[in-house]
This record gives sequence, C-alpha cells and structure tokens, in this order.
Amino acid sequence: MNRVQISAADAPLPEWSKSLQRFALKALDRLGRDKWDLSVLLCGDKTIGGLNARYRGKAEATDVLSFSLNDGDVFPANKRRTQARYTPGDIVISLDTLRENAGRFKISEDEELRRLLIHGILHLDGMDHRTNKKAEPMLQLQESLLAELAGERIVGRNV
Repeated sequence: MNRVQISAADAPLPEWSKSLQRFALKALDRLGRDKWDLSVLLCGDKTIGGLNARYRGKAEATDVLSFSLNDGDVFPANKRRTQARYTPGDIVISLDTLRENAGRFKISEDEELRRLLIHGILHLDGMDHRTNKKAEPMLQLQESLLAELAGERIVGRNV
C-alpha cells in the first residue's frame, strides 16, 4: 500500500488536495510501485524559484522539481523490495507556473497538474530525460500514463 502526503506553502492547502492524493496513488499503482511514502508540496513561483536556485543553480521558477532521498538507490521494478517502506523523495509543484503552462499549451490546468505529478513520480522512480522532445523514453511513458488515467480528474476548470 502506497501513501501520499500533500502539503502547501505560500497558500492554504487546496480543497482538491485529496483528489491529488488519489491520483498519485493511482499513478503509483499503474507503475507497479508498492509501499512508497511520497511527499508532494504545492507552492507558488517564489518558493519553487528559491528551491531551484538553491539546489539546481537556476535563479528562476520552474513547474516541477523532484528531490530524491536515495542518491540513485532506486529499487528495480522487477525485484521485490525487502524494506517495509520506501521513501523515494519529494515532489514540488508550482501552481503559478502550472497555470502559465496550461495557457501556453492550451490545455486544462487539471491536465497540466496530472502531467507534472506523473513527471515528478517518474523522476523519483529513477528516470530522466536530456531534452523535452516527445521521443524521450521518460516522456513517452509520462504521456502513456497520462492517457491511461485520462478519465481521472483532480480539479475542475481552475486550479
């Protein structure tokens, strides 16, 4: 059984945080992950910009950051873990940049939120990408998962 903790900085916890939690649990299940303790922080550009500057040396806001707690010590998907629980790390999502992305890509904020969450989970699962091109294996898996979970909604029209 997976567990997902949702918290917020810069603003109160959104009313849809339980829906975000349920979506994260479904995404982890689709990936075949079990016994994960995942943390998701929702924030604004100020908070994520500070984290991006401090940990990545980029003095700008971004949409999603993943902070692994395992330094590459990812459990292979095809082997059973003997550990009781697994703490992969933390995902941080900027709701400000999420809104900007949704407008730029002409998609709903809900779809962008689901995409960013899946993206963060895949990074914590040990995947990475060099570019943002659709041919990247991680991004292909991201879009495949997004399509599989297309019927799920976290929020209505607005985040």
